[in-house]
Amino acid sequence: MDALTLFGLVAVTAMVACYALEERSPWFVLAFAACCLLASIYGFLQGAWPFGAVEAVWALIAFRRWRGLGSRPAGGSARAESPRSR
Repeated sequence: MDALTLFGLVAVTAMVACYALEERSPWFVLAFAACCLLASIYGFLQGAWPFGAVEAVWALIAFRRWRGLGSRPAGGSARAESPRSR
């Protein structure tokens, strides 16, 4: 396994782990954004530019979600509630 493949494996594995833990803390949402950015870098370096572009968009979306979580009351979930669940 070369260094680039190992980098991609670590980036995507961390991304999935952070996504699974997002409800525990807003910091996992920020970590997910960072991992998406790393996965994007991997995609571009590997030559799979569509993957790199999609991961860059996900990084921006996750970062914006993390910024929006600062205005939530304490105990708020990181995931958006469905209007039907109210």
